[in-house]
Amino acid sequence: MSDTVETRSISYDAARRVLDAAVAAAASAGKSMCIAVTDPSGLPVLTARMDGSPRLSLQIAQDKAYSVASFGGLPTDAWWAMIKDEPALVHGITHTPRLTIFGGGVPLVVAGALVGAIGVSGGSAEEDREIAQAGADAVS
Repeated sequence: MSDTVETRSISYDAARRVLDAAVAAAASAGKSMCIAVTDPSGLPVLTARMDGSPRLSLQIAQDKAYSVASFGGLPTDAWWAMIKDEPALVHGITHTPRLTIFGGGVPLVVAGALVGAIGVSGGSAEEDREIAQAGADAVS
């Protein structure tokens, strides 16, 4: 048994590919988005606020990525199905700082390991999820 745990993290170059792919997907869809790419602990590696995107969306994008990283890679769009039938959870956990329970946060997985997360905000939850997935596909 070891007293340490090895953690793999996304490199800057890979994070750049993720960010570039998400920006390209957003531009192709005619959307102006905020995008955050984090390491597996949820700390930002790269962020972008595309021209014309809502300013508040940058923090939401960061929170989406943080939520994914904090829960071991659980995409943010998976939350509602898990808690919708439990009123105590809906009313309790949704007050957790930085936890986001709607689409737009996706894990970044390389060779089966969670290496980071991407969060996207500025569109509908589904648009955010699709653009985040386009970014994640750059390394998955």
